[in-house]
Amino acid sequence: MNLIRCKENPIVVPGQFPWRKAAVFNPAVILHNGEFYMIERAAGQLRPFNCYFGLQKSTDGVHFTPVQDEPVITSSSLGFPYGSIQDPRIVKIDDTFYLTYALRPSSYGYSPTGTGKPDEISYDYPGEHGKPESFMTRSGIMESSDLLHFRQVAYTTPFEINDRDNVLFPEKIGGKFVLLRRPEEYIGKEYGTDKPSIWISYSDDLKEWSAPELLATPCGDWDSKKVGASAPPIKTEAGWLLLFHGVDEKNIYRCGAMMLDKNDPSKVIARAQNYILEPQEYYERFGLYIPNVVFPTAAVNKDGLLYIYYGCCDTAISLATVPLDELVDFVMTGK
Repeated sequence: MNLIRCKENPIVVPGQFPWRKAAVFNPAVILHNGEFYMIERAAGQLRPFNCYFGLQKSTDGVHFTPVQDEPVITSSSLGFPYGSIQDPRIVKIDDTFYLTYALRPSSYGYSPTGTGKPDEISYDYPGEHGKPESFMTRSGIMESSDLLHFRQVAYTTPFEINDRDNVLFPEKIGGKFVLLRRPEEYIGKEYGTDKPSIWISYSDDLKEWSAPELLATPCGDWDSKKVGASAPPIKTEAGWLLLFHGVDEKNIYRCGAMMLDKNDPSKVIARAQNYILEPQEYYERFGLYIPNVVFPTAAVNKDGLLYIYYGCCDTAISLATVPLDELVDFVMTGK
């Protein structure tokens, strides 16, 4: 698959404001009133490594400028002043923007390679948030009418498991909201998979969600360790195009694609055997502390061209494009 990397990659880099001096990555992006709006995940320092959401906008999808000097969302707004809010994805349903996110009440400390690990600092919170299991990564949904002011709708996952990569479909299907998830502890014979996989849930009101159903599991060498939903699905004539990330045993992050049934997204009707994007460029192989990562979290269809935004090594944001019909053909032929 021939995705074209933007010649100006990485298109969004750290700096400018104190809260985004260390890293910007894994953004949500949506096209609204002819402009691209990006909600970036940003960090100002490594000790501790706390993350925030900032807002940028662009007329061409490449050159972004800040909408304001301060973050639009912090973990403090959810009652966790020492935590991190992470990995946004955004959709618009009717007149409302819905943002899914992951929350860690403690400062972030993760290193799949065992080196370069930031400090992880836990804090005592009152009530149920002070329980040890509350320091798992929990996901939720916020809503907004203007992309600047957000209100918490609900948490979508429980305290006691790590459940991230929550991604909403951009419209109701069969009268219900549809959510993709990745509960890491749902592995073993009773769950039908021995690796972290993509699951699907449904809701009438965004607050109460059905028990998740297994949707897609790792199936190749390049995604043998785990898979998770990347960007909100794109509706096409063939079905719902879903980009997903896969991780291999060497902790290399790549991007794959599959097609879900248009009327029943619990059915995978096609899946490309090979990945469509892997770390190649320097900025995709070396970064803050996790090497060899391309992590798409946004895909925007503008006039038949798909803009895929992805984080690079938890350090910067890059862009790759591909004609949507070419990617659909690639997925449907199973190559």
